[in-house]
This record gives sequence, structure tokens and C-alpha cells, in this order.
Amino acid sequence: MHYFEEMAAKVLAGEELSDVEAMAILQCSDEDILPLLHAAYQIRKHFFGKKVKLNMIMNTKSGLCPENCGYCSQSIVSKAPVEKYSMMKKAEIVAGASRANGLKAGTYCIVASGRGPENRELDIVVEAVKEIKETYQEMTICACLGILKPEQAARLKAAGVDRYNHNINTSRFHHSNITTSHTYADRVETVETIKQAGISPCSGVIIGMQETLEDVIDMARSLKQLDADSIPVNFLHAIKGTPLEGTDELNPRYCLKVLCLFRFINPSKEIRISGGREVNLRSLQPLGLYPANSIFIGDYLTTEGNAGLADQQMLEDMGFEVDLVEMNKEISEFQY
Repeated sequence: MHYFEEMAAKVLAGEELSDVEAMAILQCSDEDILPLLHAAYQIRKHFFGKKVKLNMIMNTKSGLCPENCGYCSQSIVSKAPVEKYSMMKKAEIVAGASRANGLKAGTYCIVASGRGPENRELDIVVEAVKEIKETYQEMTICACLGILKPEQAARLKAAGVDRYNHNINTSRFHHSNITTSHTYADRVETVETIKQAGISPCSGVIIGMQETLEDVIDMARSLKQLDADSIPVNFLHAIKGTPLEGTDELNPRYCLKVLCLFRFINPSKEIRISGGREVNLRSLQPLGLYPANSIFIGDYLTTEGNAGLADQQMLEDMGFEVDLVEMNKEISEFQY
């Protein structure tokens, strides 16, 4: 049995990786990538079979953000030429759900830039979610509106929001190198707030922001500690005009190793290949689905993604199946 298969067996037996084992995944030789992917797939298959969850983003408010996050084209320090607009009208958000349904996306993500939602913005989202849930009862609604107050989280829960995304983005040790307009603790507090409201927590990372391998391991362990149900793994798409412009640390093989690490450390959780998938994994995108069990389809916030039908063809070619039901079953059973 290969070393990585032995590690996978330990994980499936309920044991956690040691730091040495975690580092061995990230430092895996390129010649051992296939055995690593095979081992990660044993874990993924145990919990999710051949199912793949599809997610679609709607950028309901673009730019106009007072935060100084170094990776983001919508931040106040960015000089990137992105479209800027205030919160969409309810009808536009509802129409996005119809497009998501047409692409067989089981999860529709309502995203808005900014530190946190104003009451007027929250009102629009709440009313839109209520209408969407009347039409698409099986669709999972995820909101990503920034830092939330407990009363705001309660309103979203009452409206029918199933999941809330608030990424930790990087490790607690590297956080101040990426942004200083909020703290790592602010992000963790928001995740805890949504959990207390009974909303399923979604929290992930951005890889490739000049972090160390130790930082990457810490991110994966922190998300395990937070008990995030869904973990989006983004790979930095360094946009011209942002502070991280020109950063180019990633190659497709390393991205695959990172996805495997997150599967080994968070074996039963949804691992989603997210932003930067197309430009960083490139021709190896299909292999990412051996450790991961979820992808975004369509475009991201300010960058283009694959055409939805191309992604569905990829899944069909690999013998995977689109998961439309399990997400809602998971949400309905979610309790805190």
C-alpha cells in the first residue's frame, strides 16, 4: 500500500493527519501526484460517491468597498477597472436564480461587496430570497454579504437562507499582510454568528497570496476547527491594479496537492474548487474533482469562468453526476 493510501485509511478510521503528514502532501513529488489523487479520492468517494455539487454566483453589488484586501479588485485600494454598481433590485436577483436553475446549479450564491450589509440592502436580499424559495423550493440559497450582526443573521435565516459564506481567506499569521481594515478574529466571529443563527457555515481560503506551506496547513486545520460545512478553495487570480498584481506562485500540480490536503484534513466536508480554477489548474481542472466534490459554474465576481455547459461536459466525460438533492438534505438536517 502506498504511503498516501495508508494516510487515507487512517483518516477514514477517524484519525487526524500529523503536521509531518500534512507537509508531505504539499511537498509531494510531481511523480507521486497520481497516487496522492487516488488516495484523496478514496476519502471523497466514501463521503460523496461520484456526486458533484454545482454553485452559481450572482454579484449583486460591485465595487464600492471600503476594505483594503490586497487580492480584491473591488477594494478601495484597487485600481482595477471593475464595474461599480449599488445593490441590484429584487427582480434582478430573482432572475439570477432562474439562470442558476437552468444551469442545474443546486446552490445559488447571492454576493455583495462591502464590509457588511446596510439595512436597505438586507431588505432587498430578504425579499428576493423569500420569492426564490417560493419558486425553487429545492434550491440552496447561500448569501455572502460581509460581516453580519446577530439580528441580521436571524433575518436571513427567517427568510430562507440556507448557507452563508464568509471566508477566512488566509491564515491568522498571514492575515495582516493581506488586509488591515478588519482582523482575522472579525472573520471568525462572523462565522460563529451565522452558526448561532442556525445557518450552515461556508468558509474558505485563497491560495497563492505569498503564504507559507505552514500557513496553508493552518488554514485547513482552522476550517476544521470552525466546522465549516462548505470550504471554497480559491486560487489567486492576480488582477492588474490590485496590491497583489503580478503575484504568480502557483502551478496546476501544486493546486492539486492543496485540494488533496483540504480533503485529508476535512474529509466529510464539501470542498469546492472556486475562483482561479481556470487560470491556475488549466488543463488539469478535471483532476481537481478527485479530491473536491463541488465547483462554481459560470462567471465569478469580476472574472470570467468556464461556460456552464463546458463544465457539465467535463463532469459527464469523467463519469461524475450532478448533485441536485443532497445539498438540501444536508441543510435540512443542519442544527446547532
